[in-house]
Amino acid sequence: MTFKIDENLPWEAASILQQHGFEADTVWGESLSGVRDQVLANRVRREHKILITLDLDFSNIHAYPPAEYSGIIVLRPRVQDKATVLRFV
Repeated sequence: MTFKIDENLPWEAASILQQHGFEADTVWGESLSGVRDQVLANRVRREHKILITLDLDFSNIHAYPPAEYSGIIVLRPRVQDKATVLRFV
């Protein structure tokens, strides 16, 4: 599995996944910070990567139909501090 970590997650999330044998890159590492959601969605679809994000917009199955993506994981912890988000990953 290959993942792309959205800019609203700590970059360490990619490191955690890599330590567990997964391929993971970040939005920042690819100079995609600040791009519109649709631009990012098109990129992950084209690359066949699973997006991990905190952005609730990506949970809209009408805008981002699950059958068209390798996966979109929207993390929704009650507390979104760095430590909590990394524990979710």
